[in-house]
Amino acid sequence: MSEVEEETAQPPRHWEADVLLRDGRTAHLRPVRPGDGELLVAFYSRVSEESKYFRFFTPMPRLSDRDVQRFITVDHRDRVAMVMEVGGHMIAIGRYDVVEPGQAEVAFLVEDRHQGRGIGQLLLEHLAQAGRENGIERFHAEVLPDNKKMLATFRDAGYRVASDYEDGVMEVEFSIDPTDTSVGVMVSREHRAESASIQHFLHPRSVAVVGASRRQDTIGRALVRNLVTGNFVGRVYAVNPTSEAVSGMPTYPTVNDVPGDVDVAIVAVPADAVQDVVLDCAAKGVHGLVVISSGFAETGEEGRQRQRRLVGLARSYGLRLIGPNALGIINTNPAISLNASLSPLMPPGGRAGFFCQSGALGSAILEKVNNRGLGLSTFVSAGNRADVSGNDLLQFWEEDGDTEVVLLYLESIGNPRKFSRIARRVSLRKPIIAVRSGRTTQGVPMGHAVRQFSAPVQAVDAMFRQAGVIQVDTLDDMFDVAQLLAHQPLPRGRRVAVVGNSDALGLLAADAASEVGLVVSKSVSLGAEAGADDFEDALDAAIDDPDVDAVVAVYIPPLNVSGEDVANVLAAVGEQSDKPLVSSFLGAEGVPELLRVPDVAGRAAGRGSVPSYPGVEAAVRALARVVGYAVWLRTPDGAALDTSDIDLVAARRLIGEALHQNPDGVDLDPEQVSQLLAAYGITVWPEIPVATLEEAEKAGGDLGWDVVLKATAAHLRERPDLAHVWRNIDTREEMRDAWRSLQELITDADAAGFVVQRNAPPGIPVAISSMEDPLFGPVVSFGISGPLTELLGDRSYRIPPIREHDAEAMVREIKSSPMLFGYRGSEAVDVGNVERLILRVAQLQHDLPQVSALDLPLVLAGADDLTVLRATIRLDPVAQSRSDWFARRMPTMPGDTGSG
Repeated sequence: MSEVEEETAQPPRHWEADVLLRDGRTAHLRPVRPGDGELLVAFYSRVSEESKYFRFFTPMPRLSDRDVQRFITVDHRDRVAMVMEVGGHMIAIGRYDVVEPGQAEVAFLVEDRHQGRGIGQLLLEHLAQAGRENGIERFHAEVLPDNKKMLATFRDAGYRVASDYEDGVMEVEFSIDPTDTSVGVMVSREHRAESASIQHFLHPRSVAVVGASRRQDTIGRALVRNLVTGNFVGRVYAVNPTSEAVSGMPTYPTVNDVPGDVDVAIVAVPADAVQDVVLDCAAKGVHGLVVISSGFAETGEEGRQRQRRLVGLARSYGLRLIGPNALGIINTNPAISLNASLSPLMPPGGRAGFFCQSGALGSAILEKVNNRGLGLSTFVSAGNRADVSGNDLLQFWEEDGDTEVVLLYLESIGNPRKFSRIARRVSLRKPIIAVRSGRTTQGVPMGHAVRQFSAPVQAVDAMFRQAGVIQVDTLDDMFDVAQLLAHQPLPRGRRVAVVGNSDALGLLAADAASEVGLVVSKSVSLGAEAGADDFEDALDAAIDDPDVDAVVAVYIPPLNVSGEDVANVLAAVGEQSDKPLVSSFLGAEGVPELLRVPDVAGRAAGRGSVPSYPGVEAAVRALARVVGYAVWLRTPDGAALDTSDIDLVAARRLIGEALHQNPDGVDLDPEQVSQLLAAYGITVWPEIPVATLEEAEKAGGDLGWDVVLKATAAHLRERPDLAHVWRNIDTREEMRDAWRSLQELITDADAAGFVVQRNAPPGIPVAISSMEDPLFGPVVSFGISGPLTELLGDRSYRIPPIREHDAEAMVREIKSSPMLFGYRGSEAVDVGNVERLILRVAQLQHDLPQVSALDLPLVLAGADDLTVLRATIRLDPVAQSRSDWFARRMPTMPGDTGSG
């Protein structure tokens, strides 16, 4: 490539990204540009002599003009360089240069005062990703033995590193193909960085309210008042250039004028003034911004552009941002006591962390929490969710000692693939309950930047189930489940005892339990006159019964009876029981005062408090959802697919050749489809296209007869009467009869797409498909083949990678699954074969993102055989589809560079 071509070569857009450093602050990473010479010289002047020596193995106090040109002149293929910036200043540069086909030499230089922030690891991740996209297989580096930080960067990356010592230099070499270890290292670093960024918000030592005002009806004054009356233990600073005092507190013209450190700034100024506040906060060294101000993406395209500039500016200076259009943040921990929100109501302390995207609903949610006596550990209203998202809060709550239950109100999901990965990990430690608005309409509120996805809504639901998330329909359902998880132990199974003084409510409970998959193993009716002693004996007996996993208590008091004695019994039993106890007590909602157990931490209701529901059906529904989570938690994943017989190299070679010839995408021909599937151990029976009777006769002879003649046109394949297929053809005469009959049955026979194929063993027709979704990445689905099940949407979905348990669940959760298990006396299918085929398709889709669509529309599953009769595959270039799998990057608004 000539120098002119090098100067005009453009890197892929997704190589540019905002990234999160180890300390929770942000930086901007991008390919080097031809005009970066001055930035590079200024950067180099700030680097210590020792760091320069470690990089070049010789004293090199300054860069010559030739050196500068060498560093900034790249072709983005064989020579790739990435720079990292904060506040417009270059703080690091890394590059690789190809030294031989498939191998490149890699090196970094990080400004000394930014060393130790994980910058080297980030540069390595992104250079390795760029290298993989350019066909690089191995990285090589020469490092001085005293350069321990650089050696640690390579050794800690999770790759299999080989090193050698020669002529006083350590030579390091490793394959950049992602391994389970390297991906695990990246995910661990991502978790620590994102958790640290939220820690700064929810555990601040000082808060500045920008826009604080003396006027009673202003947002700024309300924020100051709520911070002070909420007994925030840190310092509160009021910032307003035109006021002398707010609520008796001195004011400062700018954040930079505040005499002490400022951890978090709460911003309540007009939208067009927020960017100036960002610059002011950046100069002060503020960690993060909570932007209450509206007037951004929720107002339309102009506001959307303003929001994009706001996020870019904040991140470029290392700041994270909650909002805009947010309600604020709350931490009820007495050691923090932070109410940096517009809600005058500080919720009681509790075990649940709540993330809410809607600022408008935030106050109503906090009031509901208070009325139910649930209590929260922390609360974050993200508004337009321009930067900080539910994924960030999940990273923080995973190890937060104050949070035992996670509540999410989601109006959109910016990165479902990442959400699925994080939520699955968190769910193993703490239950997650989620309400997802727009679930059926897929509507997205104004202000929320979400890329479109093509996967059906059932795939989203499957993602939640797969990750162990308890998905509910309404906020009331969320609180019903949360109060049970926050105060009672998990059930061991689905067997329920109903104890009560009302036969009618006992029957309602039994009906409700049957409807949601619970089994009433014991029902005790104590009669309307039952007292506290009767309840105590019955509850103790039910809890001691080995055939009972949970207890539902129903108490409707007789006239002129308070029920206090029964309440004391319920509270005492609930506190001591190792099985969950729920109640419909006096028709109360939440955790009534009478049923609370004191909490030593001073929170609203202690462990063992008995939640009450206004209707027994609500109690049973909440219990069923908790049972589902408990079952998920105890269900082993099973083994992963044995990939020893998969030829990944051959598969990638075939895809590479096909896309090289068709760079805009291509539908593979039958031979290519067979070869690609064969690389994954999947055999497709060949079809021979025929246009004339003579061709059909020849095809039958070539296949050794016992063949079928069938039409493959889409409008004919879906006919339930199978009038497009003629089976069991053994001779030329039978082929002539079949050809003549189908020609008469089918209108426009010339367009029927006739093929001849060997006659398959009998079986149930099933269909397995996969796709590459722009947001989800790989998605795999399963169902019984045919138009009726397709019309009813009777398909199951999973997000690869999947394991044995996922494949087993996919086969069994479709409504038509009885057809595979001997329905009405038919022969049962060997479902193990079906599950293994699902696993292989899922593995292929997981490994090969260029496969945009794979369809096995007709697979015959028999008692002993599994026959794949048809298959189609579509390839498309997907350079950035999964770039965030192996290199950390922060989400961006659609239309920006980078990947979310």
